[in-house]
Amino acid sequence: MTLNNIAIKAALALSLATAAHAADRPNFVFLQGEAQGWSSMSIQMDPNNPASKSDFFHTPSLARLAEGGMRFSRFYAPSPRCTPSRAAYFTGKSPAQLHMTYINPSPMTGRVQLPRTSTELPLSEVTIAEHMKTAGYATAHFGKWHVGRANPAQHGFDENDGSNSNAGPERVPNPNPKQAYETATKGIEFMTRQAKIGKPFFLQISQYGGRSALDAKRETMETMRQRVGRRDDRFIGAAAVALDMDINIGRILDTLDKLGLAENTYVYYTADHGTPGRNGPLANGKGSVKEGGLRVPLIFRGPGIQSGSFSTILASGVDLFPTVAELAGIRIPLPAGVEGGSLKPLLFNQGTGAITRPGEAFVAHFPHYDGDPIGPASAIYDGDFKLIRAYESGDRFLYKLSDDLGERNNLASQMPGKAAELDQRLTAYLKRVKAQVPDVDMSLPVLAGKSRRGDRPPRGRFGTGERISMFSILDKNQDGALSLVELNQLPSLLQSLDKNQDGKLSAQETASFLSQKRSLFRGK
Repeated sequence: MTLNNIAIKAALALSLATAAHAADRPNFVFLQGEAQGWSSMSIQMDPNNPASKSDFFHTPSLARLAEGGMRFSRFYAPSPRCTPSRAAYFTGKSPAQLHMTYINPSPMTGRVQLPRTSTELPLSEVTIAEHMKTAGYATAHFGKWHVGRANPAQHGFDENDGSNSNAGPERVPNPNPKQAYETATKGIEFMTRQAKIGKPFFLQISQYGGRSALDAKRETMETMRQRVGRRDDRFIGAAAVALDMDINIGRILDTLDKLGLAENTYVYYTADHGTPGRNGPLANGKGSVKEGGLRVPLIFRGPGIQSGSFSTILASGVDLFPTVAELAGIRIPLPAGVEGGSLKPLLFNQGTGAITRPGEAFVAHFPHYDGDPIGPASAIYDGDFKLIRAYESGDRFLYKLSDDLGERNNLASQMPGKAAELDQRLTAYLKRVKAQVPDVDMSLPVLAGKSRRGDRPPRGRFGTGERISMFSILDKNQDGALSLVELNQLPSLLQSLDKNQDGKLSAQETASFLSQKRSLFRGK
């Protein structure tokens, strides 16, 4: 018998032994929000910062969860975008290590060139569901998936509602919105079945994206209109979707009480990234490595956790995998490459203590053009300090978050030693996890731009400072409207952009054209 076979048999024996004691293990319910801002709930996330609570959003069920558990004031999503964060939550590995740093394989490129990023979570990766199954847990995922075409069953979830990418409800008024009510109902049914047979479970419920009036129940829309005294559906829709989600979190909590499982179940809530738009008091939002894109709520309730407690220790999404594994009492080692550390020392000690990790506390690697005016960037954290590396400009931004939560005062020139230290550590980290590090081609146009409004990104999908658009190019007389004569330019214009005449427009061809047009709009 080979050593490899001996190891396999030993692992199997250990797995069966742990499964025999599965009935004594706690249950887990992971509730994941979509684009949930740190300050977009009716509960205060930081005990020392009243601005970390919203008077506009109404989330009584999350308040109920927080009152019974612990709030983490400094918790970070692994990425400011959906797919990378979800993959990291599933595996305990950073998007940088997984080579899953964006939402599509061919993001727009400009001066910064990045190898193709993956949007498929490899089947070779061990997920939290697969790890929990070794200890005899039933596993289920309902809701948004968005980590590739593979079915959740292929990643260890016994029950699921399929690989639905980023799909949400139909874009028409729906009396039973899929993202909230159907997923909660399926979760309730799953918990009820496991309670009947006495089997511990790991349940993951993930909200679908949606922040408009079409994504919310009509009665919820009316409730929020009456509550806030406004009738602008652009704002009411976001609040109504949040309330629909919150109502269904309440249904989950009520079911745990009804089944007699609440005292032996860990329930935790977080989000995949920050919300688009404003995130005061944080800077920027979705698509940015500033605090508004990365800092999200984490609320954790369960046996041994002090009710109404807070933790101000820095934690991130890759810490959840090892936390759940330790709380479940799983003795099988964590999969190779897991970057996080267990939060159990904090959870059982009123939020204080230390987290043991194999490397850096937190690094956000996001070398893509998206919602940040500085363009592709990475960020590394060290206690109160945070360093951002902007790849296109080569700038370094150093912030002390305890004094400057809004990230307005760049200390890099005042503290060059600290900036250099963190920059070197960032380089070492990216090398260690074999991250895809971008190349910079100075012959290509600059796509990132400085915002005209401080920390708010300029309008436009890719953050171009001059706000050049195809509309403004076609609008020859600059009257703010397109005539039929101006529209007739479009076919010939598109053909002229296709420099190699292959019938397709590459990002480089489009970027080069826009760069040439910028000089006209500057009056040069």
